[in-house]
Amino acid sequence: NHTQIKFILLGITESPCVQAPLFGLFLLIYIVTLVGNIGIMVLVWVVPSLHTPMYFFLTLFSFTDICYSTVISPKILADLLSENKTISFAGCVMQFHGFAFFATAECHLLAVMAYDRHVAICNPLLYVTVISSRVCRQLVASSYLIAFFSAIVYTSCAFGGSFCGPNQIDHFFCDVIPVLKLVCSDTHSSEMVIFAFVAINGLSTSMIILLSYIYILRTVLRMHSAQSRSRAFSTCASHLTAVSLFYGTLFFMYLQPASSHSSLDKLASIFYTVLTPMLNPFIYSLRNKEVKCALVKCRRRMLNRCRHEKAVP
Repeated sequence: NHTQIKFILLGITESPCVQAPLFGLFLLIYIVTLVGNIGIMVLVWVVPSLHTPMYFFLTLFSFTDICYSTVISPKILADLLSENKTISFAGCVMQFHGFAFFATAECHLLAVMAYDRHVAICNPLLYVTVISSRVCRQLVASSYLIAFFSAIVYTSCAFGGSFCGPNQIDHFFCDVIPVLKLVCSDTHSSEMVIFAFVAINGLSTSMIILLSYIYILRTVLRMHSAQSRSRAFSTCASHLTAVSLFYGTLFFMYLQPASSHSSLDKLASIFYTVLTPMLNPFIYSLRNKEVKCALVKCRRRMLNRCRHEKAVP
């Protein structure tokens, strides 16, 4: 038995006539992802009114989305234009580790953001003391530490066996399920460990999110203003839609028996690896009144600066 030097990614589709349009589509999605998330980070940095815990978490969430998308999308784009779709063993390990790390970190940051909103809406008088700058740093640090430890476990289980047979990965990136299919040794224990860690990370964070929004909705229903209730419901609905899309596809992929996986796996993977990082900036920020006001102010400043520069001879 020996470890394969390289793997072959079969990609999204083998049809040559579809690969060029798919390249244009995925390139557009990746550019929008970068522009949207970098724009949010810059906006929070330059506008003093957005220097709050909520936008601190949102900035790190956008940074995670950028890294998360960059681990996957460039390789997809390169493979859509190339006939040589190989990836080295070390490259495959690094890609999967990066994917596992940022995906797990995103789950925990979503939970942190939901808890932050719960405290802000349900206990506004205690918000400053409960969500202090020290608590913010601790929550973020714990999210990344748990994600790093979990990613090491996932990667060790996925690539710890012996690869002595076929080296074709039936996917567009090095995901754990198609990689385990190539392992010659018994993978039952590895699958159980991965299942357990996905369940712990996924279910614990999703329960925090769900409970936070239940308490938020209870508080919103007690509001006297119909306009405030409508705005809060709209925001909660959009956030829960994004969370449901992300968690639903993740659970579909990783919390089902190995024998149940089908051709729908690639479609589900596209949702949580490509589409969700693109949609998050619009859902979590551009539907926010404070962000809209900050964008308007930045636009006015830029226009006034341009007029001033033109006026000066």
